[in-house]
Amino acid sequence: MSAPAVTGPGEPPGGRRAIAVWSIGVSVYFVAVIFRTSLGVAGLDAADRFQVNASALSTFSILQLLVYAGMQIPVGLLVDRLGTKRVLTIGIVLFTAGQLAFALSPSYGMALAARALLGCGDAMTFISVLRLGNRWFPARRGPLVAQLAGLIGMGGNLVSTLVLSRLLHEVGWTAAFVGSSAAGLLVLVLTLLFLRDHPGGRHVPLPPTLPLSASERGRGRGVGSVLGQIADAWREPGTRVGLWVHFTTQFPMMVFTLLWGMPFLVQAQGLSRTTAGELLTLTVLSSMTIGLVYGQIIARHHAARTPLAVGTVAVTAAVWAGAIGYPAETAPMWLLITLCVTLGTCGPASMIGFDFARPANPPERQGTASGIVNMGGFTASMTILLAIGLLLDATGDNYRIAFSSVFVLQALGLTQILRLRRLAAHRERDRLVASRVETAHAPA
Repeated sequence: MSAPAVTGPGEPPGGRRAIAVWSIGVSVYFVAVIFRTSLGVAGLDAADRFQVNASALSTFSILQLLVYAGMQIPVGLLVDRLGTKRVLTIGIVLFTAGQLAFALSPSYGMALAARALLGCGDAMTFISVLRLGNRWFPARRGPLVAQLAGLIGMGGNLVSTLVLSRLLHEVGWTAAFVGSSAAGLLVLVLTLLFLRDHPGGRHVPLPPTLPLSASERGRGRGVGSVLGQIADAWREPGTRVGLWVHFTTQFPMMVFTLLWGMPFLVQAQGLSRTTAGELLTLTVLSSMTIGLVYGQIIARHHAARTPLAVGTVAVTAAVWAGAIGYPAETAPMWLLITLCVTLGTCGPASMIGFDFARPANPPERQGTASGIVNMGGFTASMTILLAIGLLLDATGDNYRIAFSSVFVLQALGLTQILRLRRLAAHRERDRLVASRVETAHAPA
């Protein structure tokens, strides 16, 4: 990505300036992930600070993800209409305020409100970064650019695991969370000063990669157009397959790193916090490494999308079952390491969902389609976070039973992927042919 790529007519050229601008957007996402995952290393501390049980503790993450998931379609519409810079700026203000409020919250109720505010701001980041990549880089770079964004986001998770967890024990809750809030102010300044939505800094409509229907071309900008844009995006099988791929692949790693990994490793497996933190770090490092591999594979072999997604789900389910169902009271270290490495594949696999939605939708509704896809994994994560918390309280902290709830959503999502994949492939092929015919007959 260091040099301009060979591009089609009207496509952005990429190059060094594109990398510089995109890097600012990704830095916002990086900070948002630090704030989002900060509770994952502070879960036990939060339980002691607010004197809550497992169900109440899971409510922190559930509420945060509920807000995040619920905001995805509205954010997608906002990004399509207002542009990346404005939406990212609003998001930074909200997630920084949420992190600061969480640091200073004296009660459980106020802390919940702070996490909801953080989730609202966090919801505005990733879709904006995806759109930024679509506007600054040629389409053939899309899968790799998206995977790189996810990889850098995982770096934010790594900061939470390595840095914030240490600060919590060295300087305490308030100082650690207040200090981390400064990162939000830094990216706010960078965004206001240097971020640009498009090459040239102005709105330059991209030629549709897929032809619009007559209803899409004639639609205005009122409420009907908003609902119609959502309906048009959902009508595409590629959007729906993307949602279910994201739904099925993302949540095992999300629930493990966001909240329940540390308690599981410490309470159920008898590991020290230090060792558990190292295993969580391994999960993040695995995700960062595999993200590069998946991005390269999909960029070169488009047909690999479904095998990679389905294979990731199958391997994750098998290793998860082995870890929680091991005959002895605790699983051996080699199996826990295998589990953490395998969970690292889930984040990169979830990015495949956007690679189904991207070619199914024209540029003017990419944000909306991405919002629909992004709802998938976070809805699944929210559901399993709640299920695990309730089952732990109901069974006296039996992690084997609680963690088995993961298989239910994996089975549901896998069924939907297999049901829709052929329809999505046929539709994508038909629209690609129609787009080529339209381009061939367009006036020079």
